[in-house]
Amino acid sequence: MANQNDDAAARKQAIFDNMTARRQKQILKKGFENWDPFEEPKDPIDIRRDATRRTTQQLVGQFLQACGQEDYSKAYGRGVLEMALGIINNDDRFVGMYEFALWHRAEVERMKGRS
Repeated sequence: MANQNDDAAARKQAIFDNMTARRQKQILKKGFENWDPFEEPKDPIDIRRDATRRTTQQLVGQFLQACGQEDYSKAYGRGVLEMALGIINNDDRFVGMYEFALWHRAEVERMKGRS
């Protein structure tokens, strides 16, 4: 067991010695003993999903299928994608646009009811 520790320490020192002086300085600032060059890479960022557990791509695809517009413009598709990204990322700008659209739809329906 001690042999493995010595081997790992020697490999760690060899990796450190082959680094640029700038990188060595960064490691020394944090502490050589705390640095682990053999650390497993971190998992990629979780794919963001909305409240329905769908990704942006899934939302956009399903929306465009559901609305039945086979001939939509690039601007329309880009708007749908931007809106989906904004809502999933909880961007205030897009949340505001979404809430305004819901409010406006309710207002239109209310005005139709008066006619």
